[in-house]
Amino acid sequence: MLYDLIVLGGGPAGYHGAMLAGKKGLKTLLVEKSALGGVCLNTGCIPSKTWLQSAKIYAHAQNGAAYGVHAQQLSFDQRRVNARKNKVVKILTAGVKSQLEKYKVTVVAAEGKIQGRDGTGFKIKAGEEYYSAKNLLIATGSVPVVPPITGLAEALQAGTVLTNEKIFAIPAVPASLVVIGGGVIGLEMAAYFNAVGSKVTVIEMQDRIGGEIDPDLAAILLRNYQKKGVHFRLNATVTAVSAGKVRFTTGNGEEEVTAETVLLSVGRRPFFTGFGLETLSPVVEKGRLQVDRSGRTSVPGVYAAGDVNGRSMLAHTAYREAEVCVGQILGEDEEVNYETIPAVIYTDPEVASVGETALSAAEKGLEVEEHTISMRYSGRYLAEHEGGDGICKLVLAREDRRLLGVHLITEYASELIYGAGLMIDRKMTTEEMGKVIFPHPTMGEIIKEAVFNIE
Repeated sequence: MLYDLIVLGGGPAGYHGAMLAGKKGLKTLLVEKSALGGVCLNTGCIPSKTWLQSAKIYAHAQNGAAYGVHAQQLSFDQRRVNARKNKVVKILTAGVKSQLEKYKVTVVAAEGKIQGRDGTGFKIKAGEEYYSAKNLLIATGSVPVVPPITGLAEALQAGTVLTNEKIFAIPAVPASLVVIGGGVIGLEMAAYFNAVGSKVTVIEMQDRIGGEIDPDLAAILLRNYQKKGVHFRLNATVTAVSAGKVRFTTGNGEEEVTAETVLLSVGRRPFFTGFGLETLSPVVEKGRLQVDRSGRTSVPGVYAAGDVNGRSMLAHTAYREAEVCVGQILGEDEEVNYETIPAVIYTDPEVASVGETALSAAEKGLEVEEHTISMRYSGRYLAEHEGGDGICKLVLAREDRRLLGVHLITEYASELIYGAGLMIDRKMTTEEMGKVIFPHPTMGEIIKEAVFNIE
């Protein structure tokens, strides 16, 4: 059977691209070997947010005295938390399936393998059936990075070390947890288990946490979680893992930490092998499937969106990339603006960033100035926090004070950052930003306060 588009992979890029293609009238086939929704919906973004909401409620109840709230005999039930997580995932996956049906997308639950190309188009085998399409969208996602650490492969096989794809099935809160990796996933899991009673240690190879986030935000987040009891070992290289034990080296020599549970969270890598992609010979460089800003691979008619292209491994990026790919198939000349993609760490407080940092701007030869303001300039922030140390930082072009970057550490940062991204996309100057009317009192007013306090 001949389709206009075959999509390989049912994660955010795949299902969103398939829905949009169907909505636009393209005859579309989606092939997914596992579960619709991909890692994000089933073992990533959504499960972690349901967990973190439970942890936040628990922490607020524990620490309510400063707000006049006293709670006794608190308890935390991991099994009920998991049950709610499963319910949320089930509702959302059912929603994805319903939307695909609505837009007449054919879904095949099987492993898809590219067979090559013939006169009718690209040939795919899924299960025992063969399908052809004029266009392909590769949306096969990513898999956890497993570094060559002594004993790690064996520990993963035995289940004594877990990845994020396994930890969401954990039936009880461990007394202690070691997190290998202080990036986004590692920090969110450290935040969760710390809040619900685990003794948490984070081992990070770099000299700071949070990956590429602004250094000042990273320092504040570190300080907050040190106060909450999380132990951080920075500039540390893990050398060996065994059941409940992690050995690592620092400038002080070799150390060892023990824990009931170990989480491996050192990143993810694009997945583009094992399903016949090599039959089309697309360009693959630096461990990712190469695409341009319109999602086109080096093979005409083959597009790639989401983690597989390695450009910005975030679900919301995947949505936009899929939209652009489908637009290209329909003859629309669009590109993804990677400069205005926001990033969030859903700790408590949240960290959110969009655009340039001073460091990234310097690497591009841009002359910038930074302006930082305490979140305590926001009336709502002060009303809702005792002793909060959140900040908002603006990165401006020195020449005309055009907004290039915004970096926040505060509750609700994830809900504010899209507006900052829109301001950057519109190339707004501080003069134009100052005319934006924010509702009062809100956290978002901090952007107006930051602009007002620039001399």
